[in-house]
Amino acid sequence: MDTQHKNLQTLFEQLGLDGDEASIEAFIADHYPLADDIKLSEAPFWSPGQAAFLKEEIVEDAEWAPVVDELNVRLHANQAPGN
Repeated sequence: MDTQHKNLQTLFEQLGLDGDEASIEAFIADHYPLADDIKLSEAPFWSPGQAAFLKEEIVEDAEWAPVVDELNVRLHANQAPGN
């Protein structure tokens, strides 16, 4: 059973990225704002594996979906959760 707490830090680590607060904030600053017509999983800065993971979590409404939604909102200027 996976008992890992899901948050932005653990999501970034799951994606193979640095999960410390400064690295997360730098990543968001570097990629914000993501155009409204680009889905998070289709952003050009993800590797194919990262993009597939993000898409699957949202499509399947899986355990990481709320955290992926949070990242989505943080990267889009005018985005509501779930898009």
